[in-house]
Amino acid sequence: MSDFERDVVQCLNRFFEEHRIRGFAYRLKQHKFSTQLVDVLVDSLDPRYYLAIECKSIKGKKLYFTQHFHNNRDNVHQIDFITTFLGRTGRRGYLAIEFRFGSGRTREAYLVPWSRLLALYRSTQGIGLEDARGAIPLGRSGEAYVLGELEDSTGDTG
Repeated sequence: MSDFERDVVQCLNRFFEEHRIRGFAYRLKQHKFSTQLVDVLVDSLDPRYYLAIECKSIKGKKLYFTQHFHNNRDNVHQIDFITTFLGRTGRRGYLAIEFRFGSGRTREAYLVPWSRLLALYRSTQGIGLEDARGAIPLGRSGEAYVLGELEDSTGDTG
């Protein structure tokens, strides 16, 4: 599990504890011959928190759909595969994206609702830092990410 995936799981579980919400974020162990659906799953009886989250941590200011996502063995793009998974399970989807700017510089992370990701996927080559800044920010408290709320400024909840 990458550090960013672990950070996202810890951030979400802290959010649930602090807000007294019944929910639990976790990462399934990836096996050599099985398909990993997404990086983080969140279970909750509250449908707002029944989630699937794909995590990407990149160096720089832009995530590219061809470079940072993959095709599965059936040649289906990762975004299309996850979209099908979301439709079948009823989970709300997010892309958690971390922008790293190098040693000693602050990192920024955001939760991009899957509906917004799909709109960008259909119209652009990737997601830039400015695109992500319009989504749900993951703030920082020391070394940990902190989630204030799970709704972005446009009211899009995924």
